[in-house]
Formats: sequence, structure tokens, C-alpha cells
Amino acid sequence: MDSALFWEIFFKSLILILVLLTGFAYTTYYERRTLARIQSRVGPNRAGPFGLLQPIADAVKLIFKEELIPGQAFKAVFILAPILTVVPAILITATVPWGGTVMIGERAVKLGVADINVGVLYIMSVASIAVYGVVLAGWSSNNKYAMMGGLRSTAQMISYELALGLSFVAVILLANSMKMTEIVEAQRGLPFFLLQPVGMIVFFFATLAELNRGPFDMPEAEQEISAGYNVEYSGMKFALFMMAEYTKMISISAITATIFFGGYLGPGVDAYPWLGPIYMFVKIFLILFMMIWVRASWPRIRYDRLMALGWKIMLPLSLALVFTTAIGILLADLFGGMWLWLIPVFSLISGAVAVQAINLSLRRKAYAR
Repeated sequence: MDSALFWEIFFKSLILILVLLTGFAYTTYYERRTLARIQSRVGPNRAGPFGLLQPIADAVKLIFKEELIPGQAFKAVFILAPILTVVPAILITATVPWGGTVMIGERAVKLGVADINVGVLYIMSVASIAVYGVVLAGWSSNNKYAMMGGLRSTAQMISYELALGLSFVAVILLANSMKMTEIVEAQRGLPFFLLQPVGMIVFFFATLAELNRGPFDMPEAEQEISAGYNVEYSGMKFALFMMAEYTKMISISAITATIFFGGYLGPGVDAYPWLGPIYMFVKIFLILFMMIWVRASWPRIRYDRLMALGWKIMLPLSLALVFTTAIGILLADLFGGMWLWLIPVFSLISGAVAVQAINLSLRRKAYAR
């Protein structure tokens, strides 16, 4: 690697980290203002104009807040666990293309940190590391309630990672590549959310469960007397768990925009490549709004139903979507591209069957009472 390429990658990585950390702070502000709007409240409006300095005030408060470590905790692991949770949330965006190739001076620069052939595999691998941070946080606290919360969170994250991974497989089949830039380019004619609408919905809800976002926020156990895996954490260590959640929200929104909504593609992006990051920002902003809207609108799912949804509904549904996607691509190769439209038809039929299965399950439980 020559020095020019090294410094290019270094500065792109630094800019991406700074953007994610700043975005994490203002995603909290965005969520609080949006929730306030939905629930007919005011939201943060005291610190600075329109409350824009509220994230900075919260950061200062957490920095100076006293940190406590339980006397019987495994201190090295207790300190390492929040780091293991937050670092993958940042690293996961390394393969996301934020735009095409732009000219900076006389040098052509790709608006992305790493464009590797196994970009999707990298994302799935790094995303799974956060599970260790959560379970180690519960175990190292030497608190039975924290341990139970960590185990519960791990079981949830693993169960929904299966549906998440199979949703990636459907996208890989459609794009015929695991390279993120090629997945984006494959959507020039038609974004994949039109070809695989139910796959996009499965991916979206699997990521909500992976992030411990409402209505899948059981690991934090806010409705219980004692919280979940993070019950013994305070100060900046507690803030790192919140940083991991909100940073991963941005990262997952960027991945969703890339694999289902065409990524940086949009009108005029070929003539003006700097429009690519703007299109990405708009798509991420809208996907974040959907996450916040779901949290504001849907009640928390009971834990046994949450696990049943993951194993009995979403896993078989995602398997069916992979199978029907492969069948549609095979028919399109044999008989022409028009047969590709069988994929969204199969997708919607599979989704309708899954919805009916959920309906029958809920009615059965209601009658059992």
C-alpha cells in the first residue's frame, strides 16, 4: 500500500467515525423531538435554540457523573463489555458506499472506506460481535438480574440474526454479488424493495430486534423493577451502551438504504457525484423516522411471543423468501426478464401466509384464556 492510499483510507475512516459519533448524539435529539411530536408533547427545547444543545448537555452530564463498579464484579470484563458493544457499531459501516467516485484535486476518490468482495459477509460477522458485549456485561456484573438480562438479550439477538442473515441472502441472489457497490449498481433499474417487499420488512424488524429497539426492547427490561444486562453500569460506561444502540441505528439505516433502496443512487448522481452522500443522508433520515415511529406506536411484545415470532414466523418466512427469490431468478434466466416479477408476487404471498399464521396464533391464545 502506497502512502497516498494509506492517508486516503485514514482520513476517510476518521471522517466516518466523527460523522457517526456526531450523528449518534443528534439521533437522540431527533428521537426525542419526534416522539414528543407524535405524543403531543414539547420535547427538549431549553438547551440552546430549539434544544439543539441538549445532546452536548447530556454528554457533559454523563462525563462528570460518578461511575460505580460493584465490589464483586469481574472488573476487566466489566470495563471491556461496553467497548465490545460500541466498537462493532462503528466498524460495521466500513463497507457501506456513501457515494460514487469523485475528483478531489487530481485524485479520484471513492466515497467509501473499504470496497471488498465479501462486504455483506463482513457486515454479518461484525454485527454478531455485539452479542458478546451484552452477555459479558451481564455476566461480569456478578448480579443475577444482570445475568438473566444478558442471557435473555443474547437469545433474542441470536434468534433474529438468523432471519437477518437470510434477508441478506435474498439480496445477494438478486444482485449476484456480496460486494456492496455492486449491490447498489444492480438497483439502477429497480430498487430491491420493489422486488422483495416482504424481505425488506423482515430485514427491518429483524434489525429492530437486533438493536433492542421497541417493540423488541425486552433486554433493557424497563418495565421491571430491576433493569437488564446494564443494571450495574453508570456514567460513561452506561453511555457507551446507549452510544452503541444509536450508532447502530444509523449504521443499520445506512445498510438498509444500500441493499434495498438503491444506496447513493438518485436523480443526477452520475453528473454530480457529490449528490450521492446527500441521497444517503435523506434515506437514512427517513429510515430512522420509521424506527422511531414504530417505537412510539407499538406496545412491547411479551418475551415468549417475541421468541416465537423469531423462530416460528420470521425464520421460516425468510427461508421461504430465499427459496422464492431463487425460483424467480431461475425462471427469469430460462424464459426472460419479465418472469422476475414473480419474485414480488411470491414475496407478498409468503408475507400474507405469515400474517395469517400470526393472526391464528394470537386468536388461539385468546381463546385459551
